[in-house]
Amino acid sequence: MLDTKNKWNTIALVAGILFIAVNLRLPFTSIAPVLPLIQSDFGLSSSAVGLLTSLPLLAFAAFSPLSAPVARKFGLERTLFAALTIISLGILLRSTGSVWALYLGTILIGTGIALGNVLLPGLVKRDLSANVASMTGAYSITMGAAGAIGSAIMIPLTQVWGWNIALTLLIAAPLFALIVWLPQLKKHEPVSLSNPKKSATVAVWKSPLAWQVTLFMGLNAMPFYVAVGWLPTILMDNGISATEAGSVHGTLQLATAIPGLILAATLRRLKDQKLAAVTTSLLVALSFIGLIYAPEFAILWAALLGFGSGACMMLGLTFVVLRTQNAGDAAALSGMAQCVGYLMAAAGPLLLGQVHDWTGGWTAPLLMTAAIAVAGACTGMMAGRNVHLEPAPSMR
Repeated sequence: MLDTKNKWNTIALVAGILFIAVNLRLPFTSIAPVLPLIQSDFGLSSSAVGLLTSLPLLAFAAFSPLSAPVARKFGLERTLFAALTIISLGILLRSTGSVWALYLGTILIGTGIALGNVLLPGLVKRDLSANVASMTGAYSITMGAAGAIGSAIMIPLTQVWGWNIALTLLIAAPLFALIVWLPQLKKHEPVSLSNPKKSATVAVWKSPLAWQVTLFMGLNAMPFYVAVGWLPTILMDNGISATEAGSVHGTLQLATAIPGLILAATLRRLKDQKLAAVTTSLLVALSFIGLIYAPEFAILWAALLGFGSGACMMLGLTFVVLRTQNAGDAAALSGMAQCVGYLMAAAGPLLLGQVHDWTGGWTAPLLMTAAIAVAGACTGMMAGRNVHLEPAPSMR
């Protein structure tokens, strides 16, 4: 009887984790296909529209460092429940039809997702330690699939009910996740997301290698979030139907999950990761150039862009582990790389929107984004070397 009970508890936990994962991308990315309608209804500039994509990333940068302390105080389960509640409120507020609510709701959605992004891996490591790799892969695929479905159905829903109601219907995802997560609130296990006794031996903010890893993550995050925010608009401006643009946007997101399935085990076996970092970054650059000169193959470019971006994200996280020699250094480098990386990522959609306003077209913004990806390849050459962060003289 006890084994059966444990089995059902595990199934309930896994289901809860996967339904939380659904909400870590869907509410954020599903707005992209209807951005042209929102821009038209509110009379927004391209820069103002770009801010809708950048605000969640700014929330990631601001609230990611706060997630672990909050979870230590209130517990992982309750904090994740609160994250889903915040996402739900953000979805409702964003859809009320006023500009201030549109932006405030977007910030709330970003805040809830930031909490989930940081805490879900810790929960998996604590409660499903024997299946970390498979569970991480499962919720990564779930995130990509949920985002893809959201992008694909948004235009059909909008054609029936309008963009306000279409975005409001996304509330079903966090509400269902809240219901599935309710049994976990009975748990009161201690939270150990990190060990504060393991302090860093490296002054990461003064380390050239730490900056190389950080810039690799940031320069590759910028093109991805440019595509997340602007790809449907770019495609529609090139004559592709709104429905097809939504499907292409979904392909982009689904493709980000593929590298995690085929590259994770390979990277650690390589002598160094320079070739992998350069190749994946250049794949992203090629995709943006393809969107300029051969937009009729948009689904191919979106798939390559998603694969390249997903691989770069995975490489960046892998560098945090491979370039450090202890948990304290890894935590310090991770905090620096994610904070700066999200700030750089937030600048991407804003910058693209501003350049589009200046030039009146998409060629210059897309070439600029391709150049950013090439810069990411250059930093990948440095970050991919088989070296470690050296302890600062004062910390030896």
